[in-house]
Amino acid sequence: MTEKHGIDLDELVKKYDTESRFRTLSGWQAKITSAVAILLTLYVFYANYTGTVPSAQLRSFVLGLSCFIVFMMYPAGRKGLKSNSAGPVDLALAFASVLSILYVFVNYNTIAMRGGYGTTTDQIIGAIAMLLLLEAGRRIVGKELSILALVFMAYAYFGRSLPGFLAHRGYTITRLIDHMYISSEGIFGVPLGVAATYIYLFILFGSFLQETGLGQMFTNMAIALAGGSPGGPAKVAIVASGFLGMINGSAAANVVTTGTFTIPLMKSVGYKSHFAGAVEAVASTGGQIMPPVMGAAAFIMAEYLGMPYGKVMIAAAIPAFLYYLAVFIMVHLEARRLGLQGLSKENLPKLWEILKERGHMLLPIVLLMYLLIAGYTPIFAANYSIFGLIAVSFLRKETRMTWKSFVKALEGAAKSSLSVTIACGVVGFVVGVISLTGLGLMAANYIIELAGGILFFTLLFTMVASIILGMGLPTSACYIVTATVAVPALIKMGVDPVAAHMFAFYFGCLSAITPPVALAAYAGAGIAGANPATVGWTATRLGIAGFLIPFFFVYSPVLLLQDATFLEALWSVVTASIGVTCLAAAVIGFLYRPLDKFSRAILFGTALLLIHPGLVTDSIGFGVLALVYLLQRSKGEYTVPA
Repeated sequence: MTEKHGIDLDELVKKYDTESRFRTLSGWQAKITSAVAILLTLYVFYANYTGTVPSAQLRSFVLGLSCFIVFMMYPAGRKGLKSNSAGPVDLALAFASVLSILYVFVNYNTIAMRGGYGTTTDQIIGAIAMLLLLEAGRRIVGKELSILALVFMAYAYFGRSLPGFLAHRGYTITRLIDHMYISSEGIFGVPLGVAATYIYLFILFGSFLQETGLGQMFTNMAIALAGGSPGGPAKVAIVASGFLGMINGSAAANVVTTGTFTIPLMKSVGYKSHFAGAVEAVASTGGQIMPPVMGAAAFIMAEYLGMPYGKVMIAAAIPAFLYYLAVFIMVHLEARRLGLQGLSKENLPKLWEILKERGHMLLPIVLLMYLLIAGYTPIFAANYSIFGLIAVSFLRKETRMTWKSFVKALEGAAKSSLSVTIACGVVGFVVGVISLTGLGLMAANYIIELAGGILFFTLLFTMVASIILGMGLPTSACYIVTATVAVPALIKMGVDPVAAHMFAFYFGCLSAITPPVALAAYAGAGIAGANPATVGWTATRLGIAGFLIPFFFVYSPVLLLQDATFLEALWSVVTASIGVTCLAAAVIGFLYRPLDKFSRAILFGTALLLIHPGLVTDSIGFGVLALVYLLQRSKGEYTVPA
């Protein structure tokens, strides 16, 4: 990872990101791991650029080498973190994972001819590969996902003994190995396919951008734009995280990247520690829903929907804008309530100077957005944006990529993709069992029956399930499970498919700030020196727009630009923007002056009316808002108590 403010980001991630507990290798082990990482990235780029590598071979190659790197870098327990080398057991597991998983790569043609049924040798090697994958998942993603995979495997095996709608014919161990390892329905299925193509290439794009210093440029731009306003540092955190979220879809990584600078700055102007950590966590979590490079699950969503990623990106634009607008207004109102000032003008960088020095590096992002919106495939868009990025970096000395930074970007992409790749491999067990047993259709019917056929209750069940899954699973795995089990129920009840999938995606992302397990909030708490639980609950309060907006776009897909005219979309943005302003005031308890509980409740209701598109709701909302506004202004100017 690149250095920021003279600090090694690898060390920061290791310190504050609880998802990333890796050891720093040295000697020959560091060299061979780096070489494997670089080889992995180069092969992925070659395979995707030429399109000549069969998907099964690409997926097995990516998974095999990723498992190798995981066993080298991630110890079995915390004691291994103290060592700078992998022990004999980890070395054995690393090489065994390469041999067992790359067995599919080497014997692809022979296996393909068997029609999904393996030989005894295939099944023995497959069993070893599956166990190694589960262990790799436990190490880098967490035990919860591996346990979930085992539960689903047990469900497939003991089907005859299960009660009610869960019962099915049951499957033998050898049939399960064939389905999970030999076919394209298990660990080498669609999720891993997306990870080995779209997701990996976009991570590589972001890795190259980071090496050119674009992350620092985004922070400086944010300071120039918002640093001087009331409570400026908090707004800097939001703007910088929003910018960074355009090229990086990881919440905890965004917290670490921008938070080490913005959180101390927020505290220096008067924000409390828990509030500063929460603001950074909420802003960074929004990076997963911010186009053009959204969270990994968004690419999987596009695959499930069978639509271009560019259309998913367009659909996500208005909700992402409303999310960030709500958080921005909240920190502004909190600054007004506390009487906080911004940074002094002499400490603010000049926007023109920033753009003059590194502004040309925005061109690859513009190119990427154009290609995606124009309908080109994500693979084409990412490949040519990477070429454009490298070429544009040579326009100025400050951004010019050296051989060292080029190699570092290749290695960084492989290491940054590990958690997503392994998660997509492990979640293949879950998807494979669902496709084998037909659990998805049965679960959809059961969910509808449990909700009494009422859409709102079905949405609530889906939300709760997604948040609970998100406590133990990464966003991509959480989304895949929810999309496979619960989303079909929503679609069956008439919900627009894009809205249904986006609903599941949102709540998978928001698990990063939802206690008791809120990884982005905990990373922010570590930097802020605040209580993690307090930061988590404060982040949930500040991110409330993210919990409400999905319900509105389900009932009115115009917020996702589905079947909407330009004027309908524009009017929805205007009214929803005013609505989230009311929501922000209700949450903070301040508009032009402090609000009592009754006024806050009224404004909360007004927010709901305005966010929901509709002439009647908008008319009532504007009327109530005007009344509250006049009452507030009639009491005169607000003076912060001494």
